[in-house]
Amino acid sequence: MTVPPAKDAYGQMMLATLEGEDNVLEIVEREDGLINASVMGPKLYLAPFRRWPAHHRQAMRLVRGRVLDVGAGAGRVSLHLQERGHDVVAIDNSPGAIEVCRRRGVRDARLLDFADVDESLGTFDTIVLLGNNFGLFGSPSRAKRLLRKLRRLTSEDARILAESRDVSTSGGADAPWHVAYRKRNVERGRLPGQIRIRIRFRTIIGPWFDYPMVSPAEMRDILDGTGWHLAQTIDSEDTYVAVIEKAAAT
Repeated sequence: MTVPPAKDAYGQMMLATLEGEDNVLEIVEREDGLINASVMGPKLYLAPFRRWPAHHRQAMRLVRGRVLDVGAGAGRVSLHLQERGHDVVAIDNSPGAIEVCRRRGVRDARLLDFADVDESLGTFDTIVLLGNNFGLFGSPSRAKRLLRKLRRLTSEDARILAESRDVSTSGGADAPWHVAYRKRNVERGRLPGQIRIRIRFRTIIGPWFDYPMVSPAEMRDILDGTGWHLAQTIDSEDTYVAVIEKAAAT
């Protein structure tokens, strides 16, 4: 579902960044009480292509045809691909993020939850989920259902470019609070990197949501049986971009 405006902490953070406010922080609260505050996140969301991480820039070379930009945020991916001549549909469940996209010049920006994509959007050749947005699948079971739907909504040679993180080796993996959280997840029958978080901005508190971070091996397990396979990864010291392609029909 889309985020109610009164709880759109993420969108209000984006709008404040767009309007040039100083020291805008992205504050992420995990369900165990861990708080992470970053001033770099908001800046990256509006960054021009030349300032993107190298693995993001490399991934853009693999984009082809008509594009669905999922979790578009401030629209940096959509704007870059528009400039390259691609037909792009940007979606986000944050009203504020979609407002930022439109104000920055994204031609087709829609307030839409990822789970609600359907045939009315048309057919896509590339689906992009940068910024750890493989997490927008929500859970392994939901990912399998949605991946099967995406197979129907895409062209024969379509690909998905989705970023994630192997939490066993990256993102401060050895910190005791992360080790304990991963152990608790496994004890509950969840993936180690199945985080539950919410965004906070000033007095606005966003809704809780599940946001899995997965290793390439875990991603392969999720893709199994969906009609997609992991073709390659574009790695960095922290995260990786998965290049996911359609499996041959059986």
